[in-house]
Amino acid sequence: MNDWLAKLRRTRALTVKETRQVLRDPSSIAIGIVFPLMMILLFGYGLSLDVNRVNVAVLDEDDSSDSTALIGAFRLSRYFVVRVVHSMTEANAILQDRTADGVLRIPSDFSRRWHLGEAEVQILVDGTDPNQARIMQGYAQGPVAQWSAAHGESSVSGPVIVVDRMWFNESNDSHYFLVPGLIVLVMTIIGAFLTAMVVAREWERGTLEALFVTPMRAGEFLLSKLLPYFGLGLIGFVLCLLAGKFLFHVPLRGSLSLLCLASMIYLLVALGIGLLISTLVKSQFLASQLAMTLTFLPAMMLSGFLYDLRSMPAFIRGITYVLPARYAVALLQTLYLAGDVPSVVWLNLGVLAAMAAVLLVLTRLATRKQLS
Repeated sequence: MNDWLAKLRRTRALTVKETRQVLRDPSSIAIGIVFPLMMILLFGYGLSLDVNRVNVAVLDEDDSSDSTALIGAFRLSRYFVVRVVHSMTEANAILQDRTADGVLRIPSDFSRRWHLGEAEVQILVDGTDPNQARIMQGYAQGPVAQWSAAHGESSVSGPVIVVDRMWFNESNDSHYFLVPGLIVLVMTIIGAFLTAMVVAREWERGTLEALFVTPMRAGEFLLSKLLPYFGLGLIGFVLCLLAGKFLFHVPLRGSLSLLCLASMIYLLVALGIGLLISTLVKSQFLASQLAMTLTFLPAMMLSGFLYDLRSMPAFIRGITYVLPARYAVALLQTLYLAGDVPSVVWLNLGVLAAMAAVLLVLTRLATRKQLS
């Protein structure tokens, strides 16, 4: 009993010491609180994968009531800003100087062929950005189908009118899946990047030698390093949660308690990676570079946060299975947008829990109370 009380007192004293050190370190506060706020604002307001207000040049070679009505359908669409041109040369020129994203060309026989049931229009898009080009091509089908449905059945619209609905993201807003990924990025930065330098900092400053002559145990030392940054990570999580709710109005369809549990487990994974790096590397600079390379960049590029994993080569997609951020992004996006889907939630939660346990055990085994 006395031994447990002594361990508790030592752990408490070390934790208080580390907490005070964090509070006195401007860089830790900046990375732990200011940087997440900046990421929330920059990613939330500056980064959007939505394609809105596309500039389209319209060349009406038919100049009929039918072609005018079709142009009106494009004007009414919230996705297009219409600019009328009078020749294909003018259309090519504004497409080349990037003042228009595409060209709608209505041929001179459009009205006649429409009444014969074989009308065609041409959509020319700027393929510099292939993703935007594909989205624009899809958007252009909407006004054409809407106009053709209003003016009678033809080959343009076909005999069947498709009524589509987008599940889980009815407003087609990219913030809905960016905010869950942003939570993962923030906790990665706080968990891995900050803790990657804590033990290395002790080595560089020579303070570990003073700690080695105390009755401190290795487990107590690691726990005292983990707890303050765990609290800092929770602050970052709460900031993201509030921003998603009140700034970007992202719905949370799953359980809030499950979301908190999943975030805390992933935070433990990030802390485990950071502590393991810090234990093995005695240079703050090298530790920070390793943390950035092994955690933040993969979380940004290979987690499904920005890019669909299914579109990646098989070899790269195989690498993502060992990245914790992949499971965290899938888990948080599901909880936010689809709800408590057991087949997704418990699988990813179990993988993250296993990773956290393995990383913390490896960190404990790698930590030795000796100078060498």
